[in-house]
Amino acid sequence: MHAPSKHEAATPADQPGLIAPDTSGMNFYRADPALTDLMRIHLADELFRHIEPHLDRLGALAGGHLDECARLADRHGPVLHQRDRFGRDAQYIEYHPAYRELEKAAFGEFGIHAMSLRKGILGWPHTYPVVAKHAFTFLFNQAEFGLGCPINVTDGCAKLLANFGDAALQAKYLDGLTQTDMAKLTQGGQFMTEKEGGSDVGKLTTTAVQEGDHWRLTGEKWFCSNADAKVVMLLARPQGAEGGTRGVGLFLMPRFLDDGSPNHYRIVRLKDKLGTRSMASGEIKLEGAIAYAVGRLDRGFVQMAEMVNSSRLSNGVKSTALMRRAYHDALTVARGRVVFGQRIIDMPLARRQLMKIMLATEQALSMSFITADSLDRAEAGSQDAAALLRILTPTLKFRATRDARKVCGDAMEMRGGIGYIEEFVNPRLLRDAHLGSIWEGTSNIVALDALKRAVGRHGADAALSADLHARLDDSTDVPQAWRDRLRGLTDRALGFAREVAARTDNEAESRRATSLLYHVASAVALAWEGGRIHAMRGDARRLLLSRLVIDHRVAMGDPFQLTENATQRTIASHLLGDRAVGMAEVGELLLAA
Repeated sequence: MHAPSKHEAATPADQPGLIAPDTSGMNFYRADPALTDLMRIHLADELFRHIEPHLDRLGALAGGHLDECARLADRHGPVLHQRDRFGRDAQYIEYHPAYRELEKAAFGEFGIHAMSLRKGILGWPHTYPVVAKHAFTFLFNQAEFGLGCPINVTDGCAKLLANFGDAALQAKYLDGLTQTDMAKLTQGGQFMTEKEGGSDVGKLTTTAVQEGDHWRLTGEKWFCSNADAKVVMLLARPQGAEGGTRGVGLFLMPRFLDDGSPNHYRIVRLKDKLGTRSMASGEIKLEGAIAYAVGRLDRGFVQMAEMVNSSRLSNGVKSTALMRRAYHDALTVARGRVVFGQRIIDMPLARRQLMKIMLATEQALSMSFITADSLDRAEAGSQDAAALLRILTPTLKFRATRDARKVCGDAMEMRGGIGYIEEFVNPRLLRDAHLGSIWEGTSNIVALDALKRAVGRHGADAALSADLHARLDDSTDVPQAWRDRLRGLTDRALGFAREVAARTDNEAESRRATSLLYHVASAVALAWEGGRIHAMRGDARRLLLSRLVIDHRVAMGDPFQLTENATQRTIASHLLGDRAVGMAEVGELLLAA
């Protein structure tokens, strides 16, 4: 061995603290007390106690084995093969073993895709409410976002079949779509997008011609995620049907026919995507593919739209998961790296950046589970909840997915130059985050859905107003002055939304109006949650997030006025710390200048 040089001695490779730590080995459930609090608020105690050990196990896997699998699956994406080794035309997609490991966890061990429809998952004798299912979605997607789509569309296919399919189709396909036995599982897909019609579904050109008890489909589908799914739901126009969305029917198309031969469609190529690289998205050419009608042919678009709304909720939850993972990473860096003689977390600008990351993440978490709870109540028969869901879903999808892009970028910056290197999770989070605001409708489309349709056409603003006022009425421990301020802002945000919805010359304001609805609704939700959590365990800090939403995302301040003061610094210290803070101390901070 040679003697180390002076330079080598000064910077040994194993010197601790040179590179900031990451979240390897972190249990994402245990690191997230807010998730536990929200589950205790929204779920019956018996169900919460049953699922908590499973959430704890998934949290550990997501920070360990599944995270490593996700890194490998992202790096070694799927490959489309046109022939087998004997020269036969046998199309198949080859996946890295790490992707198969992720599938085993999501579909097999935890059964996330089947929780809403199949009893007995994880030993629970009933089906799970949406709130519980999306707690698992939230944790799993902190490790792997790409597979979130196959999980969601398999769930969606099963729901479409259960809600609208005839008994024969259900008997043939429903069990496979909800299986947790990997040998019996048939994953689902939803092929909607065409060159002619992305958001404008009424322009689609895929045609359906009846042939006995089935139909033959011809056309092209342009963006098909989970491209080799064994069961696919898609839209096509029956021969002779009227134009537009009213002439579109919903069909189930199997990948393989009853005799085991491939159906008459092929994957033309796989998409070379910015993110979600682990999962195969492709272009599909239908060449007389056999399919079966699902429900009434003149209701196909309406039926599929129900699943799009469910997918938008899932999209919001998954974007929230990306933000939470980004926050975990940023906080780990800030606590674990020392520069200029100080920990990063003790530096004012870094604390401010962490607070921005935290605030958007906590808003999205609250709005995700408020929306999931409204879906549970709507499915139980509440018309008020159904109206509330109609406005919450596009509002969540619009803002949470857009916030995820910035949050993941800011977390990358917190790590610095090596955050840009693919060995760390940050680039994958940022790449994946950009999908959320495009998938299931771009930002413009969902903003118009929230304002022009939910408010203007369906009057869903009344349901949102009633819900937010009821939550404030229920928050009797929260200082009256803060509740009064939130009431006033609720009324103003809803009034602005109605004004934008009613006027044809104000469509360009739809995005701003939707953002204001989201911010005010989240401020109310955070206040309501803060009161409930304080009653449970004496910690009212979530109320401080309600104030920060109003201060930084609603109030129009003077850009030349200093905003950092003792109150803001105290709020940041409480939120970045671990100590529970009582209502009296929080109440003073809510109203302080």
